[in-house]
Amino acid sequence: MNFHLNTAEIYIPDDAPEEKALARTTHLCLAAHQDDIEIMAAQPIIECYQQKDKWFTGVVVTDGRGSPRNGIYENYSDDEMRLVRFKEQRKAAFVGDFAAQIMLDIPSKVVKDASRPEPVDDIVEILRATKPKAVYTHNLADKHDTHIGVALRVIEALRKLNPAERPERVVGCEVWRALDWMVDSDKVVMDLSHHENLQAALLGVFDSQIAGGKRYDLASMGRRRANATYFVSHGVDDATGLSYGMDMTPLMNDANINPLEFVREFIHRFERDVCERVGRMR
Repeated sequence: MNFHLNTAEIYIPDDAPEEKALARTTHLCLAAHQDDIEIMAAQPIIECYQQKDKWFTGVVVTDGRGSPRNGIYENYSDDEMRLVRFKEQRKAAFVGDFAAQIMLDIPSKVVKDASRPEPVDDIVEILRATKPKAVYTHNLADKHDTHIGVALRVIEALRKLNPAERPERVVGCEVWRALDWMVDSDKVVMDLSHHENLQAALLGVFDSQIAGGKRYDLASMGRRRANATYFVSHGVDDATGLSYGMDMTPLMNDANINPLEFVREFIHRFERDVCERVGRMR
């Protein structure tokens, strides 16, 4: 594959030939940073795990140089941190039995610049090589600028595909903002009741973030358990873990839909739900 940066890499855990490894992909996740995939796309990872007809491929768009650090990583330079995070992401891909793990190594400032074509071009290349049935990326209500940049670049790339090349579904997932605020009918509900050991292992390999001062492992597992318990108020729990997504498929299929107006409609439905409930109880 021809990416813009010669520092980009494709890691294939089972050493399958590159073309074959990518072509077997059924579920594709495009995330901003190392460890975002394991936080937001646990459900498709589990769905594909040890399956012969389903394969998960992860894509990390940015280089990971600017992450916060503490402990043994406190004095690491940005370049050293990049190497550590790449190594951790490869470990996660091996543990999760990924079809492939791609690191595009693009600086965050480039991803956040809508005038730069490189991220979109690279993502189009990946989409055409993998031809996934489902695509997962960041949701448009996330509060991290780079996450929003990646989500918008993914949408741009998907719109460049011919209709026959497009996946069946595009889901925006939780990282830097939970989606429990969305009305239930808008949520893409993903069951994470199984393989809790695998989920914990996938999160746990990112020692540079956990030991470096961010307990993403505990926070992510806790959010999943909380989602499951608080999903239904009048009934027992049907799951031990849930994650939520935002269905962004319409943005792919209709280039006339403005992403800003699209996400605003979710917020408006939440506002109406809150106001109607308070109004009924007055």
